[in-house]
Amino acid sequence: MKLSTASLLSSATLLVGSSAPGILAFTVRSSNISFSTSSKASSQLKMASSSTGNPTNSVFLTPETAKQCIETANGTPLYAYSKQKLIDNADKCLAFPNAYGLTVRYAMKACPNGTILKLFHSKGIHIDASSGYEVRRAMAQGVPPENISLSTQELPHDFAELVDMGVKVNACSISQLERFGKHYSGKGQKVGVRVNPGVGSGGFSASSTGFSKTNVGGPASSFGIWHELVEDGTVGKIVEEYGLEVERIHTHIGSGSDPAVWQAVATKSLSFCKIFPTVTALNLGGGYKVGRNEGEPTTDLQEIGEPVAEAFRTFAKENGGRELKLEIEPGTYLVAMAGALVTTVQDKAFTTGSEGHVFLKMDAGMTDVLRPSLYGAIHPITILPGSGKTQDVGEETESVVVVGHCCESGDLMTPQPGEPEALAERKLRKAEIGDIIVMDGSGAYCAGMSTKNYNSFPEAPEVLVDEEKEQVHLIRARQPMEQIWVNECVPQDLF
Repeated sequence: MKLSTASLLSSATLLVGSSAPGILAFTVRSSNISFSTSSKASSQLKMASSSTGNPTNSVFLTPETAKQCIETANGTPLYAYSKQKLIDNADKCLAFPNAYGLTVRYAMKACPNGTILKLFHSKGIHIDASSGYEVRRAMAQGVPPENISLSTQELPHDFAELVDMGVKVNACSISQLERFGKHYSGKGQKVGVRVNPGVGSGGFSASSTGFSKTNVGGPASSFGIWHELVEDGTVGKIVEEYGLEVERIHTHIGSGSDPAVWQAVATKSLSFCKIFPTVTALNLGGGYKVGRNEGEPTTDLQEIGEPVAEAFRTFAKENGGRELKLEIEPGTYLVAMAGALVTTVQDKAFTTGSEGHVFLKMDAGMTDVLRPSLYGAIHPITILPGSGKTQDVGEETESVVVVGHCCESGDLMTPQPGEPEALAERKLRKAEIGDIIVMDGSGAYCAGMSTKNYNSFPEAPEVLVDEEKEQVHLIRARQPMEQIWVNECVPQDLF
């Protein structure tokens, strides 16, 4: 990138005022990279990012720190996570209003990296697992079985072994409850019951009852036991038949929950608790909306939590002093904006005519961030200079379509909002081949939901940016190419 002196001065003044030298120093140290960032400069950089449609840095990465992440991971693409943002988000969840006690469970499917699991465990956060494999993965990172709750579409064949270790299971269907009951018949085994309350909320749907890929409540959702089967006594009969003890009611209505819907479901969920006098906790799931893009709201946990806490107090007054504990299961809220995909502009192409476009081709794509192709999700995109130097940030912009590296027409990073198959242009800083692209909001359901190995691309590495110690740590190495086919078997006598 070539810039005039005036442009450089203007850019530097906008970014960091007189503190520019403070953000440029960094040194490489084996597998970690240390960096120096002036707090004043960081503050001004964050302000610049939030106040302009063409941000000069990402949510937590400056050109310098992005370059350091690349050095640590030995190239792009990579996922970067901010340790400080993870801690800040954890603290907000742990402060969720409650009447009689709170357990925060991290929905580990959002980002199951072992370092992140350990970080949240160190904060006192428990685990919400969605499969028996996730349970094993969490335990392998030192999470005690008794701190893990399993709510799954597929009850694992070894569920009893997990339960006997101390793992808590929420029956998510009538057949799951039957299987659980038959195994523990007459033993007074404690169990949770996940209920579909009849409504839901999805980040890409305005309907609370219709289908949406991120809506897990309502008649169009298969998640949980339909509420009428709880209310008509069907569940109660199974519980009584096998001598089970329902200790927990669980509801979860989907990602991007509307606060009003969430609060209404919380109140309704308490009515399910009333049916079972042995219930001591109500788990209300997660799904708290996170604003990834300018103008999108982020759920205020205090705002939605206070009425829920009051509802718990009212329940206690009306039910002989029953003080229920609250459980929540944030995933996106904890990690979405604490993570970013860092990639490189590896090619640039264009078409002409009235329907022509300029295309930026990343060295990443749906193999790393599937959400745009799957949901039509919109991620903030920032172009940073390939040099990794703030003084090389340019001012010229252009409207582009950003695409991935897969031989797949659906590998589109800038779809129309909510329309995975419709492309949209994005006005970004003018990029050249070799520049850095940062896709923010990639901490949740990206690394953990990647289509790795499509086109035989290897799994991307992950790094953790430790702002306090001024280091970047490698927390997952890039997948060796040979691992892609290591489990393949070719019969010797086939050819």
